[in-house]
Amino acid sequence: MSVYEWARQELRQSLDTAQEVGFDPGLSLRALLSAVVQQSKVVRSAEDLADELRFLAENLDEGQDYGFMRP
Repeated sequence: MSVYEWARQELRQSLDTAQEVGFDPGLSLRALLSAVVQQSKVVRSAEDLADELRFLAENLDEGQDYGFMRP
């Protein structure tokens, strides 16, 4: 199991638990994201973390074509 597979599994379990206690899925994800960002600031520079978050935000559209990609 890769660390990314582990993270997806942990996220799914957390969301299942949140749903069991009646939390809204969207709000639960926002809260988890906020907690991850806060914890990440402990082990990463703010600039490094901001760069990664910016990259993730700019690449949310999985169907978007990029100029460097070939058909």
